[in-house]
This record gives sequence, structure tokens and C-alpha cells, in this order.
Amino acid sequence: MSSEKPEIPNSLNEHWMPFSSNRDFKENPRLITEAKGVYLKNHQGQTQIDASSGLFCNPLGHGREEIINAITNQLKKLDYAQPFQQGFGGSFELATRISKHTPGNLNRIFYSTGGSDAVETAIKISIAYHKAKGQGERFRIVGRERAYHGMHIGGTSVGGMVNNVKTFASVLMPGVVHMRHTHLPEHKFVSGQPETGAELANDLERICANFGSENISACIVEPIAGSTGTLVPPKGYLQRLREICDKHGILLIFDEVITGWGRTGSPFASQEYGVTPDIMTMAKATTNGIVPMGAVACKEEIYDAIMENSPKGAIELFHGYTYSGIPIAVSAALAVQDIIEKEDIFKRAKEMSPYFQKGLMSLKDLDAVDNIRGYGMMGGIDMKMDKKPGAAGFTTFKHCYDAGINFKATGDCLIIAPMFICEKKHIDEIIDKLRTGITNYSKSKKN
Repeated sequence: MSSEKPEIPNSLNEHWMPFSSNRDFKENPRLITEAKGVYLKNHQGQTQIDASSGLFCNPLGHGREEIINAITNQLKKLDYAQPFQQGFGGSFELATRISKHTPGNLNRIFYSTGGSDAVETAIKISIAYHKAKGQGERFRIVGRERAYHGMHIGGTSVGGMVNNVKTFASVLMPGVVHMRHTHLPEHKFVSGQPETGAELANDLERICANFGSENISACIVEPIAGSTGTLVPPKGYLQRLREICDKHGILLIFDEVITGWGRTGSPFASQEYGVTPDIMTMAKATTNGIVPMGAVACKEEIYDAIMENSPKGAIELFHGYTYSGIPIAVSAALAVQDIIEKEDIFKRAKEMSPYFQKGLMSLKDLDAVDNIRGYGMMGGIDMKMDKKPGAAGFTTFKHCYDAGINFKATGDCLIIAPMFICEKKHIDEIIDKLRTGITNYSKSKKN
């Protein structure tokens, strides 16, 4: 990476930053200028280790030449092809390659432009499927507290992160009901799946009784709730959800935008936990975060039902995006597929997971830490609340940033999700710099 020290842009005022404390940032900017492998460089010339794979989306490392070359070559040949009523070969090739990794017969792939779009697509497909089956009364969607499914209206509605829901309560989708989250008080400092809490899945059975299962289209959950702080499902929980959905004819949707493409050590968390959904979303790592792209994988019978309910020659599903499966995104995703196969990425992630989880749990002796949990190559560190929710997490993030480690913080939780290309020395560096940053935060409170 370059040793030159770039200047701050002449104005920080015009850009309204997403999910950011804009005023705090503009008083003390944190600008990333370069990235290579597992490292970032900021505008002050400091090198940092990327401990959250960007936003879970760069697990193969920054600056992968294979992906850059694939994108460049594609742009020289074909920069755009409209996806409505025409297409190009790459999108069909990619769908075939994705379907080799998806569980069961989730072999029909619909492209979106990211995770939020993928969730909207999954919800629409579930409604369209039931209508095709003559069950148009199934309009309700069941979500879960502390869930995150993106920031479109549908995703915000089925999600359950309080500030997101409160801010936009007046425009949320009707007919949504939420189950309780699975994070119980006895789940402190548990690495892997908790032993207790599977019975919380029975919330879905209760909702069926209260609202009528015949009115419920789908139940959507993240196998591991990611953005809220890595809430790992209790043993048997996902299996119980599958049983209840089967009993009542409800479609089970897994949002694998975060857990997809190896984060648990398996291609998808579905395979890791042995539960096959009816519909599954993916995004983030699909292109290694380089080009926005998402996808929805559906069971063949869902696709077939919608196809057979429409006259031949007619549009079967009135849904899509200008950038659905466009050449540049497909070229990046195909290059990712090549890397996954060539470098045996899933095996690599699975083999590194125990070492990472052990390192993560080694931080539990720090006084400011309230809880640690994790699974595979993802973990959450809860900081003890300081005066108001989120203050401790944000302040700790800034101390860790200064200590040379970069990650995502949500509320009072530090979310750690190392890249799959990490070696043990990189995991050690992440843990050491976390310890330094958290310790410096504790010292700052005493001063």
C-alpha cells in the first residue's frame, strides 16, 4: 500500500452518511484510503486489520486481482445488457454454479442488487406462490425481534431492530407479526449453539393459533442474527421452525445475506445446521463486496407453481430490477466462485473457526466486557452499558480504531467477522488489538 498521506476532501458537508453519527464523524473523520489483503489504510497513514470483512462482504480479502481482472475484461466486452425479456450467458452460468452449493433443490435463482432487495424479492415470491396455489388469503409474514433484513419497507417491517422499526413505524408493511428473539440471559459466554431456548420456536405455533395459519405466507429468520450482534440459534430451534412451517403450509425463508458463502464453515448455514428452507437470500460475499449483488434461491416447486399459473408467453412474476444480474456483477461473482473452488474456502473457514472462537473467548477477563458469543468465523462482544445504550460500543469502536483494528459495532456490541483468508497470525493480531482497544476504553473512563 502507498506511503503517501492523502489529504481530507475539501468539504465533508454535502455527503449524508448512512448509519453514521454524521456530526461526530465530521468533527474527527475516519477515511479509508487503501485496502489490500486483510489490511486497510486510513487518511492518517495508519494501517489497520479488517476484523469484520468490511460489512461481512469481503471474506476473500481486499484487492483480489482475479476479480478485478474479471470485471475489467467483462467491461471491455459487454458493459450492460437489460435483464427484461433478454439476457446474456454469464447470468445463466452463474445461476448454475450457485445452485451447486445451495441446499436441497433450491435451484432457481433470482438476481437482485443487494441483500435488502433480496429480502423484498423473497417476500414477494412467497406471496406469489400462495396465490398461484389458490391461497391468496396468505398475506401475513412472521419475522423476529432483533432481526435485520435490510432497510427497504418490507425488510424493515419483518426486521426487529428497535430504532429501525420506531423511526419508520408509520409506513411499515401491514400483516407482520414477530416472534421473540433467542438471546437468553443464560447464554452468556457461550461459543457455538446454546443448549437452551429451542422452545422459543413455538412462538410460531402460537402466532398460527392467534392469527390463523391459513393467513400466514412465510416465516423469515436469519439462521444467525448477524447485524444485531451474532445471536446463535439454540440447538433444535431451526429444526422446530421447519416442523411448524411444514405442519401449516408456511414457507420458511432463511436470510443468509451474512451467513452465506462460508461464514459458518459450510456453504450456507442451512447446511451447517441441517435445516433446508424453502427460499434463501444471499448477497455480500457473493461478489466479495466489490459490486452490489444479491440473489434469491427458491425450491423448484415454488418456481414451477408460479410458472404453471401463468399463460405461456406472459410475464409470470411482475418483479425485477434494472441491475438484476448485470454483466459486471456476474463477472465478479463468477470470479468468486473460481476462488472458492481453487482455494477450498469453505474448508479453510471451518478449520480456522475453532482458533478464532478460542481467541475471542480469551477476552472475557476484561472488566468492560459483558458477554461474548460466536459461531464459525463470526462473533459478538457485548460491552457493559455506559449511561445510555450504544455509548460504550461506539466509544470502544473508536479506541479500537486508534489501536489499529477496524470492525462494525452495533449498539453496545462489537461484531467481529474475520476474513476467510486469515492465518493464525492475523487472528492473533485481531485479538491482541481488541484487547488493547477495549483496555484503552476502560482507562479512558477512569481519567
